[in-house]
Amino acid sequence: MDIKRAKQEIKDSIEAYLAKDEFGEYLIPAIRQRPILLMGAPGIGKTQIMEQIARECKVGLVSYTITHHTRQSAVGLPFIKEKTFGSESFSVTEYTMSEIIASVYEKMEKTGLKEGILFIDEINCVSETLAPMMLQFLQGKTFGNQKVPEGWVIVTAGNPPEYNKSVREFDVVTLDRIKRIDVQPDFEVWKEYAYEQGIHPAVISYLELRRKNFYRMENTVDGRIFATARGWEDLSRLIQVYETLGKDVDREVVCQYIQHPMIAKDFAAYLALYNKYKTDYAVEELLQGKWTQITIQKIRNASLDEHLSLVGLLNGKLSQLFTECYLTDSYITKLYEYMVYYRDNLANISLKAVCQKAENDLESARKAELLTRNEEKTFLRVNTFLENIWLKMEGITQAECDIYEKVKEAFSREADGLEKQTETVDQTLQNVFDFMEAAFGDSQEMVAFITELNANFYSIWFIRENGSDQYYRHNKGLLFDDRQKLILGQMEELESTMKRGITDGV
Repeated sequence: MDIKRAKQEIKDSIEAYLAKDEFGEYLIPAIRQRPILLMGAPGIGKTQIMEQIARECKVGLVSYTITHHTRQSAVGLPFIKEKTFGSESFSVTEYTMSEIIASVYEKMEKTGLKEGILFIDEINCVSETLAPMMLQFLQGKTFGNQKVPEGWVIVTAGNPPEYNKSVREFDVVTLDRIKRIDVQPDFEVWKEYAYEQGIHPAVISYLELRRKNFYRMENTVDGRIFATARGWEDLSRLIQVYETLGKDVDREVVCQYIQHPMIAKDFAAYLALYNKYKTDYAVEELLQGKWTQITIQKIRNASLDEHLSLVGLLNGKLSQLFTECYLTDSYITKLYEYMVYYRDNLANISLKAVCQKAENDLESARKAELLTRNEEKTFLRVNTFLENIWLKMEGITQAECDIYEKVKEAFSREADGLEKQTETVDQTLQNVFDFMEAAFGDSQEMVAFITELNANFYSIWFIRENGSDQYYRHNKGLLFDDRQKLILGQMEELESTMKRGITDGV
């Protein structure tokens, strides 16, 4: 299955394992809560989804890569303890608490969450001395003589033997005590994630054209060459920072992340063209609704690859605008909650108390480790707004109701800013649709454009909240199944042609 389905399967298992009856007992007793083994190629997101699952299920997460551990850190150190049995005393060997088990208790203490996930990565790549302990862990949920606390679900991940020479096969006895989920890379699933995470639009549009290059793992006479989802995401972040710093990303830089020479060379060439098209087609002016018939004719005379790259550029720019609008909307919504709290308790609290509450709420959420990066940024933005207003009002003698009115005015200005931002983004979307209709009509390029809008969380959110007559008309009018198949076929043809060109040029 793909990583999205695997994530849902793990969430469903956790919800089932942590479900209780009317007496507070787990419906599935601990002995029947099979550890989950997530098996799949490296770099497809197995480790990354665990943080998402923990936040969404509102449980704790303790994560370990087991290959970094020795038998002592996993099981504990031996020590001698005197014990009396009957009338005789004996020296008995016991063990200190496992570092891993201790980390679970520390997490419970730190976050206040009594239930959680104990995630062990690279479970089938342990050292020879630790292998028996891992089998005991999977079969009995213990490290040495210490059990994993009740309410903590064990999830593990491993790589198939073809990807790692250190892999140890589990025996049937162990396999019969775990819940195994095999995961395969899937570009469509990753693309949804990529839009939510703000992956660079050049990476998304390139992989839309060269889907086969999303995940490649090949053996050559010079060793293994590969491209993975992890590599594309890390490269994306580097490109974004390099753009901020005014630095170029060339083939040598790409090769440091995409360790497949042909793909790295191909993407580096695509990125150079992608950046060139920004200027050639004056993308910023297109977004403002400014273009000439010369521009329309120029794009019509270009190749399909160039058409789709331009569509990718426009989608990328729109995605940034949709994301910014979403984050502003989240900020206004969160700020409104504190404004309501302030209004409803005006007789008993001050603006300073509201600021303190916002700070405490942020710290509590951080402590519980349940915030996403965007949620934390939203909280910080709210706190900054409230603190700035409070600092301006500090030392001024006024009735609390008058202070509230001034805060309310400041909030109204923020809300007006969101409204103006929304209007700007809405107009930009309309401008892009106007250009697409003028340049391509109801062609495969329009299908590609609508398809990308449908794959993007932030664009769907914006259109759902604010509407778009052109989107609804094209989305309904285009025959997506047939058109998408046609586009994919043309993309594969184009990829084959480019591969031949690259091979000829080497």
